[in-house]
Amino acid sequence: MIGRRLKLARVGSGLSLRAVEAKIDNIVSAQAIGKYERDEMMPNSTTLIALARALDVSENYLLGQNNLELEGLEFRKKKSVAKKVESQVEAQVLSHVERYLEIEEIINSPSLEWDQPREAPLPVYELKDAEFVAEKLRVHWHLGCDPISNLTEFLEERGIKVLSLPLATSVSGLTCWVKRRNGKQVPVIVINANDSGERQRFTLVHELGHMVLSAAPGLDEEKVAHRVAGAFLMPATILWLEIGKHRSKLTIGELIRLKHVFGVSAQAITYRCKDLEIIDNQVFQWLFTEFGRRGWRTPPYKENAPIPQEKPCRFERLCFRALAEEAISEAKAAELLDMSVDKLRKLMEQTSDE
Repeated sequence: MIGRRLKLARVGSGLSLRAVEAKIDNIVSAQAIGKYERDEMMPNSTTLIALARALDVSENYLLGQNNLELEGLEFRKKKSVAKKVESQVEAQVLSHVERYLEIEEIINSPSLEWDQPREAPLPVYELKDAEFVAEKLRVHWHLGCDPISNLTEFLEERGIKVLSLPLATSVSGLTCWVKRRNGKQVPVIVINANDSGERQRFTLVHELGHMVLSAAPGLDEEKVAHRVAGAFLMPATILWLEIGKHRSKLTIGELIRLKHVFGVSAQAITYRCKDLEIIDNQVFQWLFTEFGRRGWRTPPYKENAPIPQEKPCRFERLCFRALAEEAISEAKAAELLDMSVDKLRKLMEQTSDE
């Protein structure tokens, strides 16, 4: 039956039942499409092909049986997000993870196990315990205090599926678990493809914090996850080495240069300096007034000297590998990567300079 996948594809496309009816030139009614989604009816081959084209998926996708479930879905957002937008994102996540798991099965490359600290979830009784969580993560992964250049690649190597999707401006990212048929859970972090690199990196570790911490009742978990992200990306010993333990002033120029040491925004560095009491509240307020004057505190939050965006690449590499080994056809690779065959061919012929 195709009900679940059909609805997933429709919601992911942001289309109503009547909009789909119009896109397939009224071959069947919106009511009939609703019955397909509820598995009360099955479309004939002509209708199935028309639905697949209208929703930009393959007939094989609609007929597939690899049922996955999303669990623990949490959005990092500034304000309430419309239910329709949340449903679209959920559909996109499920569709992408399904394709990710499919290519791993095709080339017999088992999903990397989620390498979480043995003590997780790590308890946080007060805000400053977030420093302990960040330290535990670095110790568990043998990171020392060095900054991490390619954060997406690092997290994927530890079993987390990282997706970059065009999300609403109000949503920075989300975390969830995808439950497979064998009962195993796959951790997933989604970042906003429209965000700057520094915001994406902070979101990645913020969401990672949610995965590994357990906040005490009454404690704001969002603030804890923020503190974990700051401590993980900017270990105190390195920050002290770079700027000292006490400062009466920080300049914008100095913060801009520090951005490329830690791969975070000037605002995140300023918050971290305040958390570590490197600067007092007066200096903090002066800097944020200056950030506001420069327009850095309002959408699209574009600071000077932007950090390159994070690009999840493992899924694409697996598809290219399968194609090169002739485990899949060009058409199948294009379907998995959600692109045209022409674009796929150009990518396969691309040099690193291009």
